[in-house]
Amino acid sequence: MLIKHLELFAGIGGFRRGFELLEKDYQDIQTKCIGFSEIDPWAKKTYNANYSTDSIDIGDIVEFASDKNNIISLPDFDILTGGFPCQSFSMMGKKHGFKDVRGNVFFQILEILKYKEPKFVLLENVRNLKTHDKGHTFEIILESLHNLGYNNIFFDIFNTGSFGLAQTRNRIYIFASKKPLPPNFCFNSKVVYDSFAPILNSTSLLKQKTTLDILEKEVEQKYYLSDALKTTILSDGTKKFKSKSEINLLTARPLTATMVKMHRACQDNYFSKDFIANPKEYMAKPHTKEEIAKEEIRKITPKEALALQGFDEEFFARAQKAGVSNHQLYKQAGNAASVNTVYAILYYIFVINKIME
Repeated sequence: MLIKHLELFAGIGGFRRGFELLEKDYQDIQTKCIGFSEIDPWAKKTYNANYSTDSIDIGDIVEFASDKNNIISLPDFDILTGGFPCQSFSMMGKKHGFKDVRGNVFFQILEILKYKEPKFVLLENVRNLKTHDKGHTFEIILESLHNLGYNNIFFDIFNTGSFGLAQTRNRIYIFASKKPLPPNFCFNSKVVYDSFAPILNSTSLLKQKTTLDILEKEVEQKYYLSDALKTTILSDGTKKFKSKSEINLLTARPLTATMVKMHRACQDNYFSKDFIANPKEYMAKPHTKEEIAKEEIRKITPKEALALQGFDEEFFARAQKAGVSNHQLYKQAGNAASVNTVYAILYYIFVINKIME
């Protein structure tokens, strides 16, 4: 079985990595990425350092899709994937169709679907896409897919932490099909998890039960915080914003594209040297904020951040060798689709339900 896919808003290739690992684990499945789009030059460096160069580089999707001949010239493919930016649709756009939403990147997806008519679509976005612009954005997305013949549309919130990675990360995935699906087919996080959990340990995926599985005991001193920053990240907020600051979490907080700043209490991930060195002993007794402030505390490294998204050490090394800075790698990890979640969804769709047959 050959599955051809087009990866839009590719970032560092979370969807492509999921496809490649699925192919590695299942001999009867072959996958081919016929093309990808990405405008961030550093993300493209990481992408090109880690994947074969036989895919068409679409570049800026807005410019590419502005000429239908570009779209038509693409090789045929079975599934379009992408984690697209979340943008509002005007009410005029709803009333007058696509004419008034041409500035929105989602329209470029629709243009490609219109001319290439792949059987399937798999999209990822932040969980609040459903409520964005009072639900209007999501309504238009579903309506637009339906109008293009995708009559089977499913969506649900998936948490990365349920799929073998030690990170809480809730994202909405939308799966749409032009092709009739098996009887009783459904698509939600529970059914995907139930099919995936029994095979997780036999896959080629990175697997973490806790953050301790990826935290290195020795890292460069530059990753450690100054006394001033330790005070900031241990703060429980201000009069207007109160929150419980915690470090040494066994399940990481959601990685963000801005985590390189790493000085935000209650938002980013920090760990003390004592916790990493002797976790059982450390967790056996309580620690006051004053005691914690005296410990050596560090942020996660770019390699660890990528691992929390399912990208292995070799992936990190190739990006680093290509000249991608730590700053950019943090940003890329924060923007990426979690490899394990993508893999689990693809496994459910193509292996369990065999919808390509």
